[in-house]
Amino acid sequence: MRLEARGLTVGRGGLPVLADLSFAVEAGHALILRGPNGSGKTTLLRTLAGLQRAYAGEVSPGSDAIAYGGHRDGMKGQLTVAENLSFWARLHGLRDITPALRAFALERLDDRQAQHLSAGQARRLGLARLLVTGRPIWCLDEPTVSLDAENTGRFADMVRAHLGDGGIAVIATHIDLGLQGDTLDVQRFRATLEAFG
Repeated sequence: MRLEARGLTVGRGGLPVLADLSFAVEAGHALILRGPNGSGKTTLLRTLAGLQRAYAGEVSPGSDAIAYGGHRDGMKGQLTVAENLSFWARLHGLRDITPALRAFALERLDDRQAQHLSAGQARRLGLARLLVTGRPIWCLDEPTVSLDAENTGRFADMVRAHLGDGGIAVIATHIDLGLQGDTLDVQRFRATLEAFG
């Protein structure tokens, strides 16, 4: 498995944000995206995950291999923690949610409705969802927002295990998670109007 971007130009609102970006991430490795707010990290992640089209260039493999974790946790408030994870697991052809509950110590919250979770608990649930997708590539946008130090450590452990199983992670973050991998400063690829022309 390999994630590869070739000659990628991405944007929002009809304007390019990043242009002529090429990189490859091999199985078992992470790519950490750096850059200030508004520099295009989220736009790049959403494009890699197939949630929006690239203006130019190609990404492989396709979005069926990629799980996206963004600022919104993708959970239904009226469903319990267990029901939310079970829904996502069934959607991806899996059944056992126990490892996902354990990864973020959610066992005691399994019967609580998602709408009654704290911000940190909701983020833990959203990240636990990655474990029931069965997808080898994770694109994660500021995944540790609202997490305390203990759960940030749990998240880093989860990513290490994913990489150890041959997975790939592309993570936009401002903190050091202690993960081995390359760093990509997206500011180097800031688009100009000429790049879009």
